[in-house]
Amino acid sequence: MATATQDPTLPGRRTARPGGAGSRRTRRRSPRLRRASLPYLLLLPAALLELLVHLVPMLTGILASFKELTQFYIRDWSAAPWRGLENYRVSVDLDAPVGQDLLNSFFVTCVFSVLAVGMCWLLGTAAAIFMQENFRGRGLLRAVFLTPYALPVYAAAITWAFMFQRDNGMVNHVLVDQLGLLDERPFWLLGDNSFVALAVVAIWKTWPFAFLIVMAALQNIPKELYEAAAIDGAGIWQQIRKITMPSLHPINRVLVLVLFLWTFNDFNTPYILFGDSAPAPANLISIHIYQSSFVTWNFGTGSAMSVLLLLFLLVVTAGYLLVTSRGRKTADV
Repeated sequence: MATATQDPTLPGRRTARPGGAGSRRTRRRSPRLRRASLPYLLLLPAALLELLVHLVPMLTGILASFKELTQFYIRDWSAAPWRGLENYRVSVDLDAPVGQDLLNSFFVTCVFSVLAVGMCWLLGTAAAIFMQENFRGRGLLRAVFLTPYALPVYAAAITWAFMFQRDNGMVNHVLVDQLGLLDERPFWLLGDNSFVALAVVAIWKTWPFAFLIVMAALQNIPKELYEAAAIDGAGIWQQIRKITMPSLHPINRVLVLVLFLWTFNDFNTPYILFGDSAPAPANLISIHIYQSSFVTWNFGTGSAMSVLLLLFLLVVTAGYLLVTSRGRKTADV
């Protein structure tokens, strides 16, 4: 046991020898400190990667939105003149062509997102509920349903682009030659039909994600609830309405938000189908911002549009989470 000795310089004060109570407290505190800091050390590489991949480009884009960054200043961005909020004013000026085009693409994107998210959720939920029953070939059918989600986006979109060709595409061959539903071969990648083609491809490649999430959530619903409901005389539709759908509320809140953000920001699908000049009915805001930045070489205005899009999505996300959280608290009460 450690003993205390009298300090010759300070009368009445004692000092602890090495190995005393203070050293034991330090040794006990060190493992706790290491255990507490371990999670942060493990998260540090991911945080640095997130900083490099997302935050740095985002901050660069915000800075570019305040400059007159055109093709003349590509080599030296720092030499671009400072414009302040002028790029934002031009983007939201509805009396000018730039503002009108941005508003039209925003409206098209909203309609497209609502339609695509609604259909993806509906198809995914219906397929997941159907797959809960045991039948022969269920595993194979699940794999077939998940195929669009497993395929690379570029390969799937290019395949659909060939299928939508007017003269040699399979879509017109089936609709006109095989089924006789149409009298003439329409252009699917031009004009008003381009919106239909874009929606079909987006729904086809995204709904398996909703199917996968809902199918996983259904595994957490106790089977006893359905058995008790069946004993009480509840039919299949009553069970879905009274048991399945209320149990899926928590996962549906997250699923709808994720689908909306993915769909609203979708760039790959319209770009592969239509290139950098999408028709007006299918001119999503992501393509419009790309055109404003990399086609007209006005990176300042394009960056301002991107920042406005980011602010819009942040507001929508915050409002959605606020409304759903209030609804959840009301339901719990």
